[in-house]
Amino acid sequence: MPSWSIYLTPSATERQLGLCCLGAGEKENSPAHTPERALGCHALVWVSEGRGHLLYGPDRVLHEVRAPAMLTLRAGVVHSYRPETRWRQAWTLFGGPATEALASLGHLDPDRPVCRYSDPRSVDRAFTRLLRVCTTHNAVQTAAALFDLIAQAAPPLSDEVTTQLADLACTPMSVRGYANELGLTVEELREAVRGVTGSTPHELILTTRLSKAKVLLAEEDLPVAAIARRVGYDDPAYFTRLFTARVGMSPTSFRQSGHTTEPVRQARPSR
Repeated sequence: MPSWSIYLTPSATERQLGLCCLGAGEKENSPAHTPERALGCHALVWVSEGRGHLLYGPDRVLHEVRAPAMLTLRAGVVHSYRPETRWRQAWTLFGGPATEALASLGHLDPDRPVCRYSDPRSVDRAFTRLLRVCTTHNAVQTAAALFDLIAQAAPPLSDEVTTQLADLACTPMSVRGYANELGLTVEELREAVRGVTGSTPHELILTTRLSKAKVLLAEEDLPVAAIARRVGYDDPAYFTRLFTARVGMSPTSFRQSGHTTEPVRQARPSR
């Protein structure tokens, strides 16, 4: 594998995409310790061959690396590679305001810098695509490839609990009631939801209810009070205040915006 690298300098407009690739490449590390350093941005390192350790964090903890494995390096965190055999890797540097949202959603986990995969093909394909498109200097395609890589690199999680909770969301219950219905403790429910969505059971229930309300407002002629009851709110006034605060318009305005088009303006006759 020949070593190569590319470094990118996104424009102000490209940075508005939220996630920017700052560099990428491939290289081979020999069985020797690399110097300790902290990056000024985030990085993903795909170790496709080899084994060794990653020294990571202020406590300099050693994490075992055995290919295929993804190393997730957060900005400002000290790290060093400790290959025990020839170590082949692809890497990418990235940054942007979307990184904080990604971290909140369970990506870029500082407590899990090394992830191994029983089936690494989707991750390998995603990294190969990123390496290909970043050389084209197409910022949109590169950002899309980077989002896809980060999604594919996430540790595999079961979304069974979140799916079941979403199915129950429009049935009025307390969080403890939902947990009991799913055969979980409240803490187990919170951990399961956080691991998949990065948020809380309350937030998942709320967004599910509002999404269902939007469907009913756009596609049904039901009164707002009836829709409120359908999605779990006995008090239509409370539902309206909640909907308005989260959506930015009232349920009635949302319904009108979905069925109203701008009037066609007649062109003025030329003189």
